Parts: sequence; structure tokens; C-alpha cells
Amino acid sequence: MSKTLFKALTEPLNYEGEDRRVGFELEFSGLTLERTVEVLQQQLSGKRVAVSKAEQKVEVDELGSFTVEIDWDYLKRKAKAEGGDNSAWVRELGSIAENLVPIEIVCPPLTLEQCERLIPVTDALREAGAKGTDESWIAAYGVHINPEVPSLEPNALLRYLQAFSLLQWWLVEAHRVDTTRKLSPYIDKYPETYIRLLVSQQEVSREQLINDYLEHNATRNRALDMLPLFAFLNEEKIMKAVEDNKIKARPTFHYRLPNCQLEHPDWDLTEPWKIWWIVDALANDEQALEYWKQAFTDAERPLIGVSEKDWKERLQQWLKDREWL
Repeated sequence: MSKTLFKALTEPLNYEGEDRRVGFELEFSGLTLERTVEVLQQQLSGKRVAVSKAEQKVEVDELGSFTVEIDWDYLKRKAKAEGGDNSAWVRELGSIAENLVPIEIVCPPLTLEQCERLIPVTDALREAGAKGTDESWIAAYGVHINPEVPSLEPNALLRYLQAFSLLQWWLVEAHRVDTTRKLSPYIDKYPETYIRLLVSQQEVSREQLINDYLEHNATRNRALDMLPLFAFLNEEKIMKAVEDNKIKARPTFHYRLPNCQLEHPDWDLTEPWKIWWIVDALANDEQALEYWKQAFTDAERPLIGVSEKDWKERLQQWLKDREWL
């Protein structure tokens, strides 16, 4: 069914010993909410469940519930507060928003085998006229990837943070992140002071892991947003520190970096997935991770830090030699 399979994870089981699942979120324009729902129904044989002018759901047997929404918080709040489409004001806002505000599809958590059913969905969205990141110079459309964690142990989560932080400069290039998205605050990288802290650590407690993260990253606006996962572990602490009602506690990483390139005929969700896979693979290769942690420390230069250009070139060659690319 797919052009290329979703690359299998090196650690295939989640923290409960079941197959790890992943949820995708896609942001795009070019289609109305109604047309988007029709495409999903046709491709997945799903059942529509109306929520409001701003939000619909498509229930699919064996997969779960797909949410399709106009990505405008104000409209969603008004629709909920005023009884969905019963309000003429909400209906009018919804009609205007469909032409100006992006659509978002939030997929349920799926196994990698089930994710293959998303390939014809993205093809059909493209054929229907959906446009992704390249469509607008003011809208930072993206794909979010939400892989389940293999473990809730703090040292396992530390390895993922270390792997991502060591790769983050390279990842921006590998994804060819759009200039608009680079300039937006939504996918900011971890500060270098936090990377230096991470690579110096061998073991941490859960409390220390969360405290260190909040000290440097008390915001959802990170390319790898750990707040949903940390809220799953300690929701009271996270909500008190950040006070953002968009944080949804869940045992997943929230990876926000990839573009959404629906308008490109040769693009599908396996493309951003195979780049995230490298983060996952490095996190689970302790020998390689130790090598790159030490390499980052050794590359540190007084006052000016690590050379980003040299670091990316070194990583690129290593990944090619290892045949991870």
C-alpha cells in the first residue's frame, strides 16, 4: 500500500509492553473542514461525528477517532460555549475561518503497520487540493509526530533528550525546515546551556529531569516538546509551572519540527518519520550516544560554544557511514 514502509523502531514496545504507537497531526490549507472530512470518510470508510462548525470527528473501525478541526482556538471555544452550530455568530465565524485559517487533522495513536493506511489519505488530500508548508509565507504549517515512549524511567527519557539535543541542529537541515517556521517561535531549539547540562548527566531522578527541563524550557514552543509527557508524569507540577491549557498529558514525545509538504507528489508521512527514527535509534544506542556526548563536550570553544556548521557536517558523515540515512 505504501511507497515505503514506516521504518521499524529499535525499541518496538511501549512502557506497558505493547507495540509502540504513534499519532500524527497535519496542518494545511486549501480545503474546507467539510471536504477534509469527506476525504477521510472515503479513504478510511469512517463514520462522521459532528461536534461543531469548528470541529468534526471521523470514527474508523480498528483505528480510532480522527479529529478534523479549524485550527482557531477562539472559534473552537465559542462553538463549545454557544452550543455548537446553534449560534449564528459561530456559523458566520466558521464560514470566514474556513478561507483563512488552516485545517488540522489529529490522528489517533496507531501502530506503524496501521500508519500505512495514512499514505492514501495524504495522497487523496493532495489530489483534493490540500496545500502544506510551502503554500503560505505567513502560516507555519507543520507535521507533529507523537511516538509513545518505550519507558517511563527517567534515565531512559534522559537518553532521548540527549539524543535529540545532540541532533537538533542537524535535524533542522534534514527536514529542510521552512524559513517561516524557523522564524516562528513554535519550534525553537533547546538552548545550548541546556544541551551542556544534558550531556554532562549520566543518571537523574524523575524530579531532577523535570526540574531541569522547566528551568530551560518552560514553554510548549520547542521542536521536541516534553511537556505533554512530563504532565503525564506530574500534571500538577507542569500546569503550575507553565499555565497553558493546550498541554495535553500523554505518554508520548511531541515532535513538532517537520514541514507538512502535502502539495509535493513524492511526499508522505514516511519522510518525516524516517528522520525522527534517527533520534529514536541514537537514544537506544548507548555506545554511540556516549561518543557524541563526549564529542560535544570536546568541541566546546570558550565564549562561542560549539561550531554548528562543523557539528552538522560531522554528524551527517557519521550517519551516512552508519547507514542510518
